[in-house]
Amino acid sequence: MPEILPVLAEVVRSGFTEGQHRGSLVVLAADGSVICALGDPEAPVFPRSANKPFQASAVLRSGLELAGERLALAAASHSGEGFQLDLVRTMLAEHGLAESHLKCPASLPLDEEEAEAFLAAGSTRTPLAMDCSGKHAAMLAACRAGGWPVDSYLDPDHPLQKLVRETLEESTGDPVAHTGVDGCGAPLMAVSLTGLARGYRALALASPQTPEGRVAEAMRAHPEYVGGTRRHDSWLMRELPGAVSKMGAEAVQGFALPDGRALALKIEDGAGRALGPVLARALSVHLGVSSPVLERIGTVPVLGGGVRVGEVRAAF
Repeated sequence: MPEILPVLAEVVRSGFTEGQHRGSLVVLAADGSVICALGDPEAPVFPRSANKPFQASAVLRSGLELAGERLALAAASHSGEGFQLDLVRTMLAEHGLAESHLKCPASLPLDEEEAEAFLAAGSTRTPLAMDCSGKHAAMLAACRAGGWPVDSYLDPDHPLQKLVRETLEESTGDPVAHTGVDGCGAPLMAVSLTGLARGYRALALASPQTPEGRVAEAMRAHPEYVGGTRRHDSWLMRELPGAVSKMGAEAVQGFALPDGRALALKIEDGAGRALGPVLARALSVHLGVSSPVLERIGTVPVLGGGVRVGEVRAAF
């Protein structure tokens, strides 16, 4: 890895650049060749929740029948909106499971507005509200369907997690470089950004009859379940027909268009505020995307005294 990664975004306040965000970015052409590489996209990273479409594909490979909104929620980092939490409850009940089976940590909804409403209603932190609860519900259902142990479903040596690893390596073309523990408690597997971009390209091009193609189609058809009504993945998939988009914690992003053009990026310091501007610039400049949604995801104001006095903007 280069000693110093390039600046991908800068923070401008009152005309003064007060901060910078460095990172790595890779963009693939429709044929899979690299057309842009900034930083060190060959270095392994933890994709965090950008791995979720591959985890959902593994759930289908296990033999579980899942489709539509349920499959989209299996690949989600949901906002904790009511319709999302209701479906997690339904998914658990359909397979004889309860919230007590979820091994993700108790949390408030990811979306700030939803969290405020949740607390105002007298609710407290719960595993159901955690943004990964849809993935966990799907994993538990896969264990029920496959006759696998339920209590140990997050163990890296569990049959389902071994299938996740196999699916991720096949999709990205990378061997898993390291296995850790994600924020939700699930095994977290590291691949390169180039591998991650290849994986999203594979999702976008997959036949609708394959597990990967079924996951991509569910995400495209039900983007509000993948993120939420105020989340950029959902906006992109709703407004760019055929796109597949999934962010991960620590400012990671995977994205692909239906013709196979794809990208992956990571902001080195994990600053989520830089993700939208960098993604919007990469989509516009390197993938030729033109849509009002890019202004929407790329606009991150810097406030002073409660009013806008600057912005976080792309710097490449």
